[in-house]
Amino acid sequence: MHNLVRIANLFDRIGRWCGKAFGWIIIPLILVIMFDVITRKLDYTRLMFSEYSMRHGGISISTILQDLQWHFHAVLLMMSFGFGYLANAHVRVDIFRELLPRKKQAWLELFGLIIFAIPFAFIMIDESFQMTALSFQQGEGSESLTGIGMRWIIKSIVPIGFTVLMGAILATLFRLIGMLFGNDEVRAEAERGLEIFTDEAGELEAARLAAERALMEEGDDLDHGKGH
Repeated sequence: MHNLVRIANLFDRIGRWCGKAFGWIIIPLILVIMFDVITRKLDYTRLMFSEYSMRHGGISISTILQDLQWHFHAVLLMMSFGFGYLANAHVRVDIFRELLPRKKQAWLELFGLIIFAIPFAFIMIDESFQMTALSFQQGEGSESLTGIGMRWIIKSIVPIGFTVLMGAILATLFRLIGMLFGNDEVRAEAERGLEIFTDEAGELEAARLAAERALMEEGDDLDHGKGH
C-alpha cells in the first residue's frame, strides 16, 4: 500500500507540473488574440500585411495568427485536464454526492473511475494516437493554404494530454484504495492527497444556516434604516 501511494504521489506531481507549466500559455494566447484583433481593425496594418502577403507568395499573417490561437487553446486545454481533476476544479453535477459522508464519496469515486474514467481515457489515448499517426502519414496541413502546416504536431498534444489525465486518474484511484483498504498511516497519507471530497452533510447544513442568518440580519438592518 505504501508503494501504491508513492506511485500516486509521482503521478500527482507530473499532472500538477504539466498544468502549472503549460498554464503560462495563456499569456502568449492573450497577446496573439489582441494583436490579431487590433491589427485587423487598423487600416495601416491591414494594408501593410496585404503588401507583405503579395510580396511573399500569398502568405497571410492573419491566417497564421488565427491558427496559432487555436493551437495555443488546444495545448492549454489538453495539458490542464489532469491538473483540473487532481485539484477538483472540474464541474460536478451530482448534488446528491455532496450530502454523502466522506467514505461513501470515496467508494462512489472509486467505482466511477473504474467503470467510466479509465476506459474513457484509454479509448481516447488510443484513438487520438491513431489520429495523430494518420495526420503524419498524410502530411496533413492547415485547412487554409496559408496557415500553419504539419498539423500532426498540434494533434499529438491530444494523446499526450489524455495520458497526463490517465496519470491523474490513477493517482486518485491508488489513493482511494489506500484510504479504503490501507492501515491508519497509509489511510492518513492517501487522504491528505485527495481533493475530491466536498463538505459532509453536517458542514453543509451549518453553512446554509449561517448564510440564512446573514441574509436575515442584512434584511433587519435595511428595515431599521428605512424606519429612520
